[in-house]
Amino acid sequence: MTFFNFFKHSLFLVSFYAFFITAPVHAQTNDEKQRLEAFFQDLESFTKVFSNIKQLYVDEVTNKELFEDAIKGMVTGLDPHSNYLKPKEQKVLIESASGKFGGLGIVIDMKDDAIQVISPIDDTPAYRAGIQAGDLIVKIGDKPVRDMTLEDGVELMRGKPGTDIQITIVRKDKKPFVVDITREIITITSVKGYLLEKDIGYIRISSFQNPSANLLKATLDDLVEENDGYLESLVLDLRNNPGGVLEGAVDIANLFIDKKGLVVYTEGRIPSSNLKFKTEPGDVMLGSPIVVLINEGSASASEIVAGALQDHKRAIVMGSTSFGKGSVQTIIELDEGYGLKVTTARYYTPNGRSIQAKGIVPDIELKNISLEKEKEKSVLGDTKESDLNGHLEVEDPSKLSAEEIITAQEDKKSEVAKQVIKNLKKDYFVHEATNLLKALTILGK
Repeated sequence: MTFFNFFKHSLFLVSFYAFFITAPVHAQTNDEKQRLEAFFQDLESFTKVFSNIKQLYVDEVTNKELFEDAIKGMVTGLDPHSNYLKPKEQKVLIESASGKFGGLGIVIDMKDDAIQVISPIDDTPAYRAGIQAGDLIVKIGDKPVRDMTLEDGVELMRGKPGTDIQITIVRKDKKPFVVDITREIITITSVKGYLLEKDIGYIRISSFQNPSANLLKATLDDLVEENDGYLESLVLDLRNNPGGVLEGAVDIANLFIDKKGLVVYTEGRIPSSNLKFKTEPGDVMLGSPIVVLINEGSASASEIVAGALQDHKRAIVMGSTSFGKGSVQTIIELDEGYGLKVTTARYYTPNGRSIQAKGIVPDIELKNISLEKEKEKSVLGDTKESDLNGHLEVEDPSKLSAEEIITAQEDKKSEVAKQVIKNLKKDYFVHEATNLLKALTILGK
């Protein structure tokens, strides 16, 4: 559409409006007339700005560019999660949803003039580099983040696996520092489990996907087998879990709730946005005590699970107040590969608590302290494969038989598990959860 045609179109609308308000349409109320009048005044303002930019801007810009920028500004002005997606951005979003992509392994959002880390994804380059929830990324490579869109930041951080990138981080009470990270193919393993000690299980959910509930059940079965009997209690770790698929979260919550009611419900302006997700009685832990761990990196679907188990009094929630991302985004495919991601509803816990901008407040609040004098380490610590018994040497693996390779891999897996459990026991949140579960188990006997 040329500018001339656009301007003619606007004049036509104004002329149509002038005719419309003078016509004897009895069904039209004064309020409706005022709304229409305000609409066309705003349209006239838009047309004037458009015209001035076309005539006066230092560089020539196309109508398509101006309209795209106008639409994007209109959508992103709604809230931090709504966006108008160009074809490349739409492709990136679809790629992310597939659960496999080349990048660093962090979930991010915009905060003022910086990109905020909501949480690192387990076992990814960002996780191993020590990136933490709440970190602010102020520079990607040599490019400042200021005036950069979230999509620009995602595009810069993603890339070919094996390539390096530097990001500059600002962390509370620390001077800005640079982190070197090597990109990898990010494949998310959403559920992991360990036997902390006899009768006490630990399950970590890093994100919610459609198969997550089945993975959790399988993981729980493995822990029961390893324990030589049913677990008496469970730590469910949702820290730094950025969310994921709503249905996955509902299925996970339903594994532990054994009474009728709601897991979560949503409310929006249109009927299709008003949904209720009901419980399906059947508790895989048969009423045994559960502690759910959350922190400021727990968002969206993880807040749904924590809120549901808390409202149904099925679990004790420990940690720090969660992120507070309680809104529902709908993805709409548009023509020519464009897309619209728009917020259409808010989440509410079974008792009617809004998660949005409030988060889930834990039953027992914990400060993020370390049980060790040295600097806190990640769950995997600084352990490298070469430090583990049974690791494969650099030599040509073809010299080993299939049985030797399998045995070495199993030994390595066992050593990694031992190291993870050792580090978990040094984790203050897990330590406190374990002590509480022991007390609850004793009281319940």
